[in-house]
Formats: sequence, C-alpha cells, structure tokens
Amino acid sequence: MTDPRPTLVADIGATNARFGLMDGNHLRETRTLRGADYPTIEAAAEAFLAAAGVGRLRPVRAAFAVAGPVTGDRVALTNLPWAFSVDAVRLALGLDRLVVINDFTAVAMSVPRLGPDDVRAVGDGVADPAGVVGVLGPGSGLGVSGLVPAAGGGWTALSGEGGHVTMAPVGDREGAILAQLRKSFDHVSAERVLSGPGLVNLYQALRVLDGREPETLRPADVTARAMDRSDAQCVEAVETFCAMLGTVAGNLALTLGSRGGVYIAGGIVPKLGPIFLHSRFRKRFVEKGRMRDFLNPIPTLVIAHPLPAFLGLVEVLERG
Repeated sequence: MTDPRPTLVADIGATNARFGLMDGNHLRETRTLRGADYPTIEAAAEAFLAAAGVGRLRPVRAAFAVAGPVTGDRVALTNLPWAFSVDAVRLALGLDRLVVINDFTAVAMSVPRLGPDDVRAVGDGVADPAGVVGVLGPGSGLGVSGLVPAAGGGWTALSGEGGHVTMAPVGDREGAILAQLRKSFDHVSAERVLSGPGLVNLYQALRVLDGREPETLRPADVTARAMDRSDAQCVEAVETFCAMLGTVAGNLALTLGSRGGVYIAGGIVPKLGPIFLHSRFRKRFVEKGRMRDFLNPIPTLVIAHPLPAFLGLVEVLERG
C-alpha cells in the first residue's frame, strides 16, 4: 500500500525558508517563512507543519536544501544564524529519515525530474539522455554543478565552487569593465558579474567608464530599467550579463563534456524573458573557436519550474 503521508521538503536560504509537502512530483502545500522569525530550523518546520494542518498524516521523511556547506552531521548556514545536528533535528521532528544537502546540489538534482513545460530552450541542440549535464544558477551568488550518470542508473551531482572561477573578458569593452571592477575586488570571479549583486557591479562599472556617477540601485532596478530601456547603462549591464553567462556556460560544457545539455537555474534569467532569448548568450556559448562544432549540438535550457530544489530533494530521497 502506498504511504499516504507526504514528504516534507525545505529550501532554506539567507532570508527565507520555503517549506513544502510533496507527493512524488506533486506539490501539495508550500509556505515561505522568514528565517529570522524562528530561533531554530526545527521551530520553523513545526510552524509550517502546524499551518499546513497535517494532523495524523505527519511526514516521516524529509529533505532540506540549505545555503551552506554540508560535510557531516553538523551544519551551519552561511548567512542565517541556524546551526544544527541533522540527527537531532530528525529526532525532534519525529522523522524516520532526514537528508540535508547544499541548496544548489538540490537544484542540480532536479534536472532528471523536469518535464517539457519546466524548461525553455535557448537555441538549437539535442540532449544525449546518457550524457553529462551542466548546471549554472545565477541568483544571490553563482551556483555551478554537474550531473554525472551513475553506474546502475541515477545521477551523481558534482559539488564544487565553479562560480568563483576567474572571469575572462571577450573584447575590449568587457576587458575595461573587469579592469574597473578589479579596483574594488582582489579577484573578479564569474560570481562578481553573474549574480544579483553582479548586475549592480556591471551597472556601476559601466557608469564610471561612461563618465557618469552611479546611482544606488538594486538588482531588480537594473533589470527593470533594462527592460523598459530607460537607462543605457542598465541595458548594457543586462546585455553584458547575458553574454558573459554564455561564455561561462560554454566553458562549463567544455570542461564537463556536457552532451546532456547545460541548464540555467536561479531567479534572474527567467525574469528576463525575451531579453535573454534574443541576447548574445547562445552565440557566446558556442563561440569557442575550434570547439564550435563540439558545442553546437549541446542544448542550453532555462529552468522555468518555480521550485526546482523541491524536485531535487525528492529525487535524492527516492534514490536512496
């Protein structure tokens, strides 16, 4: 008999903790709580379960994705004052099983569960279903991962810090931008330009290069002004962001041999809509000289699912 109790999942970032109840790929309930409102992760989880009214069908399986390194039983979030023992939280919540993984690992593990309506293709290419997959996620930072087919079926997600590779320019304008940013940062990584704060960094550098005083803008302000074309430096910042993302995505595809495709996750790119689809992203993805013919068949896809980490957590649980 199928267990009627749902799976408890959570995607916990620096500000918000998103909790949900899942039946397979089906999201039964979801709520977003402010992490600062709760002293511990188990207190936040209990508040969600009470609001969801699970009653006797309380979950006995759970998986949490957290914004921070996970190297053992003791976990400390990078930008939220929650530190906990995985086993102690499991016992406190009355769970038979609790899995805790890095948040971007969870996003990467969602790829096998994405359906046709969950992705948007950018350019041509056909994925090799048995090929390695690359995943990038520009958001508050830049997550980078890969999925490698595992022996006997399933997938293994790579855990690394690819967002911190050194950003290389293509052309004099990008060279000038990165030179300007090096006046403020010892190391100009891909994350310094391919993230929410990175959009602001690009805008500020372009304003200085064009002899104008930068305004104090948020990432959302930069994208809004780019979309209504009311600010030339915001327009160029977003165009540069898309082009540079293509460069880094192509580098990842070459490094991993990503014949299974390269997926773009995170909250920024889906909001750009037609700007991204018509940007230089795909052109820059394949512009690798002698490697153009290697990259041309590889598809690039934007993840449009609103909560891919939840899918990845279920994938990890069901994989065993």
